[in-house]
Amino acid sequence: MLKHAACLLLATFALQAQAKVDPAQAARLGSDLTPLGAERAGNAAGTIPAWTGGLVRPPAGYQAGMHHPDPYAGDAQSYVVNSKNLAQYQALLPAGTRALLEQYPDYYLQVFPTRRSAALPQRIYDATRNNASKAELISGGNGVAGVSAGIPFPIPQLGQEAIWNHIMRYRGEQVQTISNQAAVLANGSYTLLKLKREVYFHYGREGVTPEDLDNTLFYYKYLVTAPSRLAGTSLVVQETLDQVLAIRKAWRFNKGERRVRRLPKLAHNAVQPDTNGMVTSDMVDGYNGAPDWYDWKLVGKQEMLVPYNSYALHKQGIPYENILKSNFVNPELLRYELHRVWIVEATLRKGFNHHSKRRFYLDEDSWQILAVDLYDKNGSLSGLQEAHPINYYDVPVFSSTLEAFYDLAGKRYFVDGLDNNEPMYDFNVQLRPADFTAQALRREGN
Repeated sequence: MLKHAACLLLATFALQAQAKVDPAQAARLGSDLTPLGAERAGNAAGTIPAWTGGLVRPPAGYQAGMHHPDPYAGDAQSYVVNSKNLAQYQALLPAGTRALLEQYPDYYLQVFPTRRSAALPQRIYDATRNNASKAELISGGNGVAGVSAGIPFPIPQLGQEAIWNHIMRYRGEQVQTISNQAAVLANGSYTLLKLKREVYFHYGREGVTPEDLDNTLFYYKYLVTAPSRLAGTSLVVQETLDQVLAIRKAWRFNKGERRVRRLPKLAHNAVQPDTNGMVTSDMVDGYNGAPDWYDWKLVGKQEMLVPYNSYALHKQGIPYENILKSNFVNPELLRYELHRVWIVEATLRKGFNHHSKRRFYLDEDSWQILAVDLYDKNGSLSGLQEAHPINYYDVPVFSSTLEAFYDLAGKRYFVDGLDNNEPMYDFNVQLRPADFTAQALRREGN
């Protein structure tokens, strides 16, 4: 037992020792690297341009409260990838995307010129530079210390560091959204579930120091507003940073029972409600929560065709039936670009029951997970996750406007974020941590 504990202590110490980078490496941020650690230069072929600061000003005609007009609407399509020419491009595609193209001959990818639009506030860049030489993995990689506001590991050396960059990326200080989700079955049928969501981000707030965090990332709440049989059901979550040290706290108000219940587990392989069994808790937002069930490997960086600048999918007024086609999201509305992504592989540890392997593709410019290959317990490719992002240039923040989860074997999929016929996100809503408690849930339910 003592020997095992000593080995664990040494492993944890080694993990922490690798986490920080020296001042010379940190000085690269803002020079040959972008402030978040991406390669500033374009590629040799000229198909990926240099990053010049991202999209920092709204296009002409934009007014606060609008759905974000497409600043790249004039771009001509570069080419199309489909089942007929897949062999030519397969090295540039996630395995799940290739499988989707092979499975459905009428599915295709529209590829457009690469636009490195990702941008964040200057204070997040400054905080990232500060974090680079101070961030540490703790609790065997299940937590992060010494950081505030910015990306913790802009020059990653480990797979866990890269996944923490995604989990802790800047998404604004608070936001209120109204959007719909739907499980589209193999026969094409679905029911829309409308949710009002509120998030108060603790990590990333201006003025918050590492000492202020108190093991808290953010507070989250949703209220079901339609259909009527489910309206009034609500959930509140207090998201911890180190979820092995203290699991996330979650309470749910059930309309039928008219009472608030503490959820004993809302993590890892717990199935998300109203997803027809397609989505587990840790699949939301590409990946969230504790990384303790997996061994993580930083494979490296590669040029890939990934969803990007999905403003056509975000456009106001599109009927949802024009987005939700049988078997897949309408490819006419999707935009793919060639970007450099960090590839991270997660392999399930013995003793746990979940996806046996996941392969993540993280945008180098924002640390947003853009795609995930999912493998079942037998090691077979079983699913694909995609995040279709835009730059919310009025904040600015780069995040998904729609998430899609494909069950390849079941020939069905789930989407979250349908907002085309709802009010635009409010990044200035006034929220407090006190709004995200069991007591607040009880008050609102009565």
